[in-house]
Formats: sequence, C-alpha cells, structure tokens
Amino acid sequence: MAEPPMSCDCFVSLPPGSRDDHVIFGKNSDRPRDEVQEVVHCPAASHPPGSMLECTYIQIPQVEQTNAVVLSKPAWMWGAEMGASDKGVCIGNEAVWTREPVAPGEALLGMDLVRLGLERGDSARAALTVITSLLEEHGQGGQCREAPEPFSYHNTFLLVDRSEAWVLETAGRLWVAQKVSEGVKNISNQLTIGSEISTEHPDLRSVAKAQGWWDGEGEFNFSHVFSPENPPARMELAKQRYRGGTELLQQHDGSVTAEVMMSILRDKPSGICMDSGGFCTTGSMVSILPRDTALPCIHFFTATPDPSRSVFKPFIFSDCPTPVPRVVSPQFGPDDPARKQPRFQSQVDRRHDLYKAHQVALNTMETNPDEGLAVYNILRDLESQCLSEIAAMLSGEIPGEELGDLFFDCVDTEIKFYQ
Repeated sequence: MAEPPMSCDCFVSLPPGSRDDHVIFGKNSDRPRDEVQEVVHCPAASHPPGSMLECTYIQIPQVEQTNAVVLSKPAWMWGAEMGASDKGVCIGNEAVWTREPVAPGEALLGMDLVRLGLERGDSARAALTVITSLLEEHGQGGQCREAPEPFSYHNTFLLVDRSEAWVLETAGRLWVAQKVSEGVKNISNQLTIGSEISTEHPDLRSVAKAQGWWDGEGEFNFSHVFSPENPPARMELAKQRYRGGTELLQQHDGSVTAEVMMSILRDKPSGICMDSGGFCTTGSMVSILPRDTALPCIHFFTATPDPSRSVFKPFIFSDCPTPVPRVVSPQFGPDDPARKQPRFQSQVDRRHDLYKAHQVALNTMETNPDEGLAVYNILRDLESQCLSEIAAMLSGEIPGEELGDLFFDCVDTEIKFYQ
C-alpha cells in the first residue's frame, strides 16, 4: 500500500472576501500521526551583537531584536509549522518538490524559515524579505520528520498581515512571490504561481533558461517551468485538496469569518482535515487580523490532532501573558534524539498534558461514543461561547484586556473536562 501523503493546507481571506473588515488566516498541519505539536509563546527579546542562533540543524547569526511570537510546532524541532507575531503577522508553510533537486545535507528547514520570518519581520512583506534573504544565504534542507529514513523537501509559504498576503514559492535557493490584496486564496503542496509574479529571485529566469526549462522567449510561467515532470504522489493528490479548498473558500466568499475558517479546516470529505494511514492533521490554527490597528489580533490553536475532534483556543498577545506549560512538550537537552549524532536513532515521549488528555478523550469516543460525544459537544459549545466573546470584544462591547488569559483558561478547562 502506498504511503499516505504528508501535506498541509493554508488559507487566507481578505476583505471583501471576509464578512467583516478582518483578514482571516487558517492552516492545517498534516504530519506523521504520532508526531506531537506544542504551542509555545516566545517573548520579544534583545540579543548581544555577534551572537549566534541555534536553529533545528545549523547555526546562523542572530539579530539584535526579535518579535514576540506564538508558534504551533513539532516538538522535536526549533522551527514551526505555523504561527503569529505580536506585529500582526501570520505565516504557514507547505512541502513541495520541484525540478531543482533537494540539496543533500543539513540547512534551514522550511519550518525554521517560518519562525525566523515571524521573529524578524514586522509585516508580511518584511517577513518575505527575511525568508528569501536567509534562503539565498543558507539554503534549505535536512530531515523533515522525526525518523532516520531520509525525507526532505522544498517549501511554499503563505505570509499574512492586517493589510495583505503574500504567496512565496521556492525551488532550492530560488524563489518567486505573488501579492494578494483582496479576496480569498489557498495553497497546498504544489506550485501555484504562474505568470502573475510580483517579485522574484534575480537569477530565477537565467537558471531556468540555462537548464533548458524555458526558452527565454515565451511567457514565463513559474509553476509550469519549475514543477517536476514526474511529481510525487503527494503533489498529485494535493491538486484535489487545492481544488476542494478553493471551492470551500469560494462558497463563503464575502462571508468568511473565523468560524467559517474553522469549519473548512474540519472538512474531511475534501481531505483538508486529514486522517489517513500514517498521517493526519496534527495541529490547526486560525487567526483574526482586524484592519483596525486599535483592535488586537486573535490567534486560535488546537494544540491537539484532528480539528474535527478538537477545540480551538484563543491566544491574544499581552504584556504579561500567563504561561501555559500544559501545551509545551518535555525537553531532553543534549540527549534529545533530534540533536544527537547520528540523529533519530531512538524515540522519546514528547506528549504534553493536553495531548495526553485528548488521547484519553479520543479513546473514550471509540469505546463509549455517547459519553465521549457529550464531552466534546460541551467543549464545542464553550468554543462557540468564546467566539461570541471575541466578537463582542472586536465590536467594542467588552474590553480586550479581560481576554488576555483566555488561552490559559481554555486549556485548563479542556483538560478538566477530559478528566
């Protein structure tokens, strides 16, 4: 039996695609079934000049100031599948394969670039510049899952802020980007940028011409020129999900809200909510980015697998956020199998408290469906109540500072219900 695809889906709705004057971001992270995603908050920080930063596999020079970020990340790596910064920027990535071969050896993971873009970029466009500059300097590569069998890929990214979105697609150290100013847009595990290019690597076309992929005279269509002649099954199957995601977004064009985005991420018939074989949706994120900069951005995370059987919990940046250790995985220091050479020769238990409690709840749903469903329905009601409070805050009915500890409160409540 063929290995199920590792895949992801990213979505954005900008006015007039959104019901309100909000930009709505969403992503499902589809990863190996047993991989744990944690949700971590890293405060803004200053760093000494000349200091170095340890990413998943390599060190790079650190910058003097980094933004506060909240990240949904595989617990074994430094980088993140998706996240947001206190500057109102959200980023998610997707795996792709192109005509450019995946370079051997270790470099920056696409997930490292997500985190670096959030920590260093004050807008979606600035984060794009951060990512492309680091890509050109350090390259991308390295093992992309917690296993000894080789598996690596190139990346595409969706970068979003309060005013615009950017699709960034890469092939090795080459890249191309497209600006999205209005309406709805989604990306999956394939190249989507054709001839509508907003900015690109200066050597992109000359490399394509030198390789014989483009004659230098006809229209330059990035996806046609750089898509592999024999794409892996993951990319072929992603076409179906891409079309399904586009259809779901278009059905709600003009009325997209956070609730609508959550329903799209929970959609199983389209394959967007993956639950097949060795892979599943291991983490999900939805963000509300109001155009009005006086209003806070709200970022919702599941921190557990399968959004159709999880609840979204809101995070709001504040000056003194309450730590939420129950969605943070254990640390193993230098003995971590992801850090020891050779890597990934053993397994460790990375489950955090919420993950463990959620596993018990899923087992209850299997063995005692009535009881399990009753608990889940209560939690979904609480999710709806929380969304109503968020809407009231954004409309000015209640002050935003009263919601700063919502993430802590929601995680704590969810665990109590599971117990």
